[in-house]
Amino acid sequence: MTLRLLSYNVRHGGSGREAALAVVIRAAAPDVVVFQEATKPRVIEQLAQETGLPHWGAKAGASLGFMSREPVAHVAWHQPRVSRHAFLEIVPAGGAWRIFGVHLSAVHAAWTEHRRFYELRALMVAIQQHQSGPHALVGDFNTLAPGELLDVRKLPARLRALVWMSGGRIRWRTIQTVLDAGYKDAFRHLQPDIVGYTFPTWDPHARLDYLFVPAQCIDRVTRCQVFSANTVLDASDHFPLIAELS
Repeated sequence: MTLRLLSYNVRHGGSGREAALAVVIRAAAPDVVVFQEATKPRVIEQLAQETGLPHWGAKAGASLGFMSREPVAHVAWHQPRVSRHAFLEIVPAGGAWRIFGVHLSAVHAAWTEHRRFYELRALMVAIQQHQSGPHALVGDFNTLAPGELLDVRKLPARLRALVWMSGGRIRWRTIQTVLDAGYKDAFRHLQPDIVGYTFPTWDPHARLDYLFVPAQCIDRVTRCQVFSANTVLDASDHFPLIAELS
C-alpha cells in the first residue's frame, strides 16, 4: 500500500484562490494533504468538496490543517509552549504511517532561527513515544538545510534589513537538529543533485518545505518532489511537496 502525501502552504488562508488551489490539488492526486497557513476552515471545507478528499480538519487561526481521501484513525493539534504554531498529528486509517504536520516561525534572521530551533526541539520531545515506528515530519520549516545558501539580495528590503541587524550571518541549525536526531531529508536523499526550491513561486530561491522520516524508513519513501506544474503559480507563494510512502 502506498500513501500519496502532499504538503502545501496555501498563503494567508487561501481565501479568494480556492479554485486555483483545487486545480493544483486535483493534479497532484494525493491521498492526504497537510496544509500550512490553513487559517480559514471554510476554505479547507470548500477544497475538500472540490477535490474529492471529504475528510478534513482545520481550526480558525491555526496554521495546520488537513484533507484525506479516506477516514483518519486519529487527528490532534498539539501546541508546545514555545511554538508559534501548533503542530498537527494525523494517523490515516489502516496505514502504517503517522504524519506530523509542521509550520515553524517565519523570517530569515538569527533570532528567528533561534526560535525555530526551540520549536523543533519541542516537537521532537512531543513525538518521542512514536519515534520507533514509521512517521513523517512534513511541512514548511521556514529555514535552510546545511550547505544551502540564501541569496540575501532576493529578499524584500525589510527582510534584508533584519538579516543585517542580526549580524549579517545566520547560523542555520534547525534542519541539522532534525538530521542529528536520526532523520533523513527525503527530497535530498532521492534527488541529491536537484536544488528543489519551493519559495516563492514567482522567483524561487529557497527550499523551505521538507519531508523527514527516520533513517530506518527512508527506503519506504519512493518519491519526494517539488510539484511545480504551471497551475501552481497563481495558487500560492509556495510550491507544494508531493511524496509517496510505502
